[in-house]
Formats: sequence, structure tokens, C-alpha cells
Amino acid sequence: MNVEKPIDTILLIEQCPDVFNEIKSLLAFIGYDAVLLSDTEQLGVLLQNKTFCAVLVGRLQGDTPARVLQVIAAHSRAPAVILLNFIDDQFNSLREQWPFVVANLLLPLRHDPVVDALNRVQCVRGTAGVTKKILGNMPKLGGSSAAMQYVRKMIEQVARSDASVLILGESGTGKEVVARNIHALSNRCKSNFVPVNCGAIPGELLESELFGHEKGAFTGAITARQGRFELAEKGTLFLDEIGDMGLTMQVKLLRVLQERTFERVGSNRSISSDVRILAATHRDLEKFIREGKFREDLYYRLNVFPIELPPLRTRMDDVPELLQDQMDRIERESHVHLRFTAATLDALCQYSWPGNVRELGNLAERLCILYPDGTVDVKHLPQKYQPASKKTSTFTFDPARMFSDPPEAEDILVANTADMHVDTELGVPALGKAGLDLKEHLAHLEVQIIQQALEISCGVVAHAAELLKMRRTTLVEKLKKYGMSAGKEL
Repeated sequence: MNVEKPIDTILLIEQCPDVFNEIKSLLAFIGYDAVLLSDTEQLGVLLQNKTFCAVLVGRLQGDTPARVLQVIAAHSRAPAVILLNFIDDQFNSLREQWPFVVANLLLPLRHDPVVDALNRVQCVRGTAGVTKKILGNMPKLGGSSAAMQYVRKMIEQVARSDASVLILGESGTGKEVVARNIHALSNRCKSNFVPVNCGAIPGELLESELFGHEKGAFTGAITARQGRFELAEKGTLFLDEIGDMGLTMQVKLLRVLQERTFERVGSNRSISSDVRILAATHRDLEKFIREGKFREDLYYRLNVFPIELPPLRTRMDDVPELLQDQMDRIERESHVHLRFTAATLDALCQYSWPGNVRELGNLAERLCILYPDGTVDVKHLPQKYQPASKKTSTFTFDPARMFSDPPEAEDILVANTADMHVDTELGVPALGKAGLDLKEHLAHLEVQIIQQALEISCGVVAHAAELLKMRRTTLVEKLKKYGMSAGKEL
């Protein structure tokens, strides 16, 4: 039985070309085309000659929404209608009169409400299954800065091909979100998206994880097991932190990419592979190649189409929008609503965000726990997020800091505030008559430095240990010693 392909063109009735360009860009990213109509007199003829999956009704000049909806209703296959920037009472009135009016979107448009509105359109047209699956599983790539618009354009251009993509950027910038968007917009979207963190799996186990193994292939292999390549067949395999993969495993991966076949560990039977490879790293792979840590031939196999994500500190205008996206997500999941004062948003726009969007999300969750359904002012922010003018040069007890420093560190601070002040030029405390406990002071400094390393590495213990030039096991022991959160072990 032939299934009619869903029509993916949307008609926009709008007087302002700038509004049309903004809407067209967002719709293109989601997978829809847009056609502009500024003269409503041509609406009837256009609907006769072309079929649209939906009509967006925006600002009209010399016409009324009611007349436009009458023209649309006169057609036997009236498309669903989405209104733009209508007040609630007017939207409700029009929806009661014309059932094909399905949603009202407010400008500037945001990703999630647009996806919800388009899913309602597909429900009206009876094709909700496919579209809801594709759109509903595509995470939002937040921000409307020029840099992020360019990233979206790159995603759109490469998604439909089978080219390998190398996604570059600092930790926390959203590399997996980019990979998932590429998969969702690709021709492989109905098959699996399989992520693998190459830095989180020990080298001796990574081969089995990727290619699978047969029963008895090694100690503990009590049953045969499929690998990630088999699970991603006809779909997409996302190799995160590819820069942390060992050289031996790089050779085996290169062979699979070249020959499109592999063998399970403990087997000599070749298995064909039809998988698209997306890779990501925060490492400088070209530097690694010069140092002999990464194979040049594998690099060029992966780097067919590079996409580089900008750090959040270079696009600070996106901070309010990204914060709102995080709050929307938290409100959907836990029904907690939070408001921010203008001064708070200004302060967050001045912070450097070393942990990028991941750090912003963590802060949003922390504030929702501390101040559920409240209003967050600058004084409620942990100290490091406050403007420089708000920070003090002496150690004083601040309740907000309880949630950014370990309790043991706070105990040390409280115990010594009476006689200890910081010399901001030397960075060391000035001894008072009462002296100080050197052991406790050094422990406090160690806690602070470890805390900074964990924040920079977004809680990944292995990366924090690398920053501190120590073994991961040593850092784990120190975390236990000070009662600090261990974050992510790998």
C-alpha cells in the first residue's frame, strides 16, 4: 500500500519580511519550508493551486483574521491554522468558530512551542506518528546568536548526507545535542542513535563495547553480546570524546570505516556495517597528531565535515534565552517555576561560564531546589556568579556559598573568620595575634582548588585529576577524605 508523503510546506501570511525570515529559518531547521504571502487577496488562488500542511496567520494590513479564516474554510481540504501573536481572548474566540485553528505562537518564536504546534497540525492531518517521533526526539540547540545560527545552518546542510561529521568544542557546549539533531534531520532518523563515550570506557573493554563479543571470548564473557555498531545498524553511531581513544583502538576503528566490516571479539566471521559515524571531542586533535597521540589517517576519515561549537562566553547574548530553556525543561519535568530579576540576568551575563551550557543547566537546577516557585535576586546566586563589586575580600559566612563549597570547608571558614583576613595582593592570610591552624588552612585551600577543577571539568573526575596533575585514584581518595561529591567517575 502506498503511503502519501507528508507535505512539508507552510504558508505564512505576514506583512513584515524580517518576521518571515526569522520564522523561515526556524522552520527550515525543524524540516519545513515556508512561503510568504503579503497580499491576502491572492490567498484563495494560492490555496487552489498549491497544498500546504499549515497556514501561519500573522500581522495583516487592510484585512481581518475572520475574513482570512473564511477564505481558508471555503476549501474542501482546509489546512490547519496557527496564529501569530494574537491575544488569548481573540485566539479562543477564533478557535471556537473555526476548529482548524490549532495554536497561537508568540514572537519571538521559540523551538518547543513551535514543535508542539506542528505536532498538533499533524494530529489534525492524521499523520502525527512520523512527525511527532522525529520532532519530539530532537533536543533543542538553544541560542539565537549569529554563531548558533551558523551552526544550525551547518547541521541542515550535512544532515541529509551520509558524510562523517567531527563536532568540536569545549566540554558542556552541547556536542551531543548537535549529533542528535543531525540524526533527527537525517534519512536515518527512523533507526537507532547510539552514543558511546570513548573516554568513559577503559581501552581494553572498548573493542568489545563497539564490536561485541562471542561467548567465552574472554574471562567473564558468559554469553554472546552485540556491540554498538550492530545496535546502530542503518542508523547513527556517535563517538563522543574520540580524542581519548587509545592508538590500538584507533587502528581497529579506521579499518571498520574503510572496509565497512568488523568481527566480534572472539570471532572470525565478518559482519557488514551500514552506520553513519558522528564523532566529537574537546581535544585539539591536530596537536595530538603532532604529539603522536592520534592517527592522522583516522582524523581525515572523521573530519569530512567539521562543526565547531562556540563556548558560551563568546555568545553571552544567548544566556537569558538558554536560561529560560532550562527553566522550561525543569518546569515540565518537576512543575517548579522560577523567576529572575533583571539584575540577576545581568550578573549571569557577566560570568565567564567555564562549564558552558552544562554549567548553566546545573545552576538552574540548583536554584530551583533552593528557591522553588520564587524570585532569584543577585544575592541568592552562589558567590562566584555575583558581579565583582558584590564579592568581598574577607572570608565571611554566606548561606549561598554552602551550596558551592563543601561543608567541611565552610566549617574551616567560620572557625577562622574572627582572626583571619585575606591579603588580596599576596593571596595568603595575614597572621593575627591568635595565629591560625596551618593544617586546616592548607586543607581548605586544597578543597577550594579541587572544587575549581571539578567545576571546570563539569564534575568529570578523570578530567579534574588531569588538571590537577594527579592520578584519578588519588583524587577520588581526597574527595572521600573531604566528604566532597565525587561527580562523574569517568
